[in-house]
Amino acid sequence: MDVTKILAELRQERIQLEEAILSLERLARGRGRRRGRPPAWLAETPKKRGRPPGSKNKKGDKSTEE
Repeated sequence: MDVTKILAELRQERIQLEEAILSLERLARGRGRRRGRPPAWLAETPKKRGRPPGSKNKKGDKSTEE
């Protein structure tokens, strides 16, 4: 490989690195508050449906006497 090819490849890599650095800087700058509903994967814990544990029908409840 001659020197001109090496220089061309290094310049190309430098351009790619500069673009990557700019992209990361933009990402770091844009970390403010976001508007709107957060995506589902960001939800802390999934909401459980149904009765909470330990809540059973009582003996005197009318719905169980039928």
